[in-house]
Amino acid sequence: MADSPGKPGQDPYRGRRLGRVLTKMGHVTREQVHEALDLQTQRKLPLGQLLVELGYVTQEDVNKALAAQAGMSTVDLDKLDISEEVAHILPAETAQAYQVMPLKYEQGSNTLTIALKSADNFRAVDDLRLLMGYKVHAVVADAKQVDDYIGRFYGSDDESIASLIGEMASDEALMGLSDRGESIDLDSLLAAAEDNKVKRLLNLVLLQAIKDHASDVHFEPFEDEFKMRYRIDGVLYEMIPPPRHLAPAIVSRVKVMSNLDIAEHRMPQDGRIELMVQGSPVDLRVSVLPTMFGESVVMRVLDRSNVQLDPEKLGMRDDDLDTFRQLMHKPNGIVIVTGPTGSGKTTTLYAALNELNEVDVKILTSEDPVEYDIDGLIQCQINDEIGLTFAKCLRSFLRQDPDIILVGEIRDLETAQIAVQASLTGHLVFSTLHTNDAPSSIARLLDLGLEPFLVTATLEAIVAQRLVRRICTHCKEKYEPSEEQLMELQLTPEDVEGRVFYRGTGCAHCNHQGYRGRVALFEIMVLDDELKELVMQHGSTNVLRNEARKRGMRTLRQTGLLSIYDGVTTIDEVVRETIMEEE
Repeated sequence: MADSPGKPGQDPYRGRRLGRVLTKMGHVTREQVHEALDLQTQRKLPLGQLLVELGYVTQEDVNKALAAQAGMSTVDLDKLDISEEVAHILPAETAQAYQVMPLKYEQGSNTLTIALKSADNFRAVDDLRLLMGYKVHAVVADAKQVDDYIGRFYGSDDESIASLIGEMASDEALMGLSDRGESIDLDSLLAAAEDNKVKRLLNLVLLQAIKDHASDVHFEPFEDEFKMRYRIDGVLYEMIPPPRHLAPAIVSRVKVMSNLDIAEHRMPQDGRIELMVQGSPVDLRVSVLPTMFGESVVMRVLDRSNVQLDPEKLGMRDDDLDTFRQLMHKPNGIVIVTGPTGSGKTTTLYAALNELNEVDVKILTSEDPVEYDIDGLIQCQINDEIGLTFAKCLRSFLRQDPDIILVGEIRDLETAQIAVQASLTGHLVFSTLHTNDAPSSIARLLDLGLEPFLVTATLEAIVAQRLVRRICTHCKEKYEPSEEQLMELQLTPEDVEGRVFYRGTGCAHCNHQGYRGRVALFEIMVLDDELKELVMQHGSTNVLRNEARKRGMRTLRQTGLLSIYDGVTTIDEVVRETIMEEE
């Protein structure tokens, strides 16, 4: 075993097959490798795992061989002298999240040597380069040793955002950026962006956001303060604000990570950061906006491990799911999903596309921006600045021989007309609109300038949705709602006799909010012949809504009521997210 973390990899083994490496190292015979390979044809497991199961090698032997195969050296941590100073180059949360141990730091070359448990944890190396800005040199150590050393150096280390902000408040170099506005020179900004404390703070903030399933992280400059806020389950929560003078350093660090121009302070900028946190891919969409008191940054967190792209997991009731599946498998027509920003429209559409994504189906999507990268889908990013609009993209789609098309949003008459044309020529078209409920989407399409006969000829259904917060299962309790609360839902005590209502009291699991996670409410309006006739007669939204209800449509509020009775959400949430129905 190599004792020096800086020793180069064992080149004789680099790039060779694992069985050959283990044989050369003297851990197994050729016959044992062939036995494991024969077994692999039946069990489809990694060769190293099968050799461990057969008792021919230990997991440590396999890890050493994998390291040698990757051209990496192995180290015995017990033979190294690891200082507290080096260990604390990484915040505790980062070392624990990526399961790495810092061993050595060379200031001149800005190189950090880290120990990994396994050679295939290459994403940890990439992410640490991006998050912390170091050149990272990786070696492999025994997994138990890495765990022990992480526990020893970070076990009692509860470096928090609060303690780090306190430490930074008195940093003279960072304080020098205060009150200098646009006069800060580029070298000072770069130095601030590369400051270890700034890197650690941003790292902690992002890891905390991902751990708490936040959808957005906000950095907001005001005249006398610089706020940090998270949006969790649709609600904004304020964090401990950093000192005002840290604003340029934090914004510059975000710009460096998302490959934006740190010298540009007057124009909005958009970027993207891709991370792998605890084995899960996380995308951060970055938006920088110049304001009166500096640049405001919002990072949208797209945690792909936290998204269920499966119609079964959307939260639809069984009858709604059956209806939705029938719509998904229509040979042609338009299916529109509607709702406000952040109501889960994209997730619903992607769940449908994910299920329809077969080898014999060609699916094209035009989006602004592309939120989920899915194998098998041809995805096109809209860019208005260069004239790549939804309409232009959609027109080209028709020459690409698709079966199914997703148009991110129908914003104008031109896009609506091409979507109709695509539908009439035998394509299934999915799209979104911004309206309050399903029936009002008809009025929106007609307002854009579409002819009623084209709407009735192509539109198959409209799915309206909202997200309501889910009651925390750890602090859920029964309670008796007041008459005022019931009146909000147009209910009387007699209407709910025998019904049980629930709420969350607030606990550590839900940040004392009483809610944890969200669930969608759906309203599906299928256009049958009677409804199409009403559209042709220019029936009002209320007339359409009442007719759709007679024909079995469950409104958003009715779906919300059923979720309340099921003990999933509360009266307050349903009242907040759904409109009162007009008779």
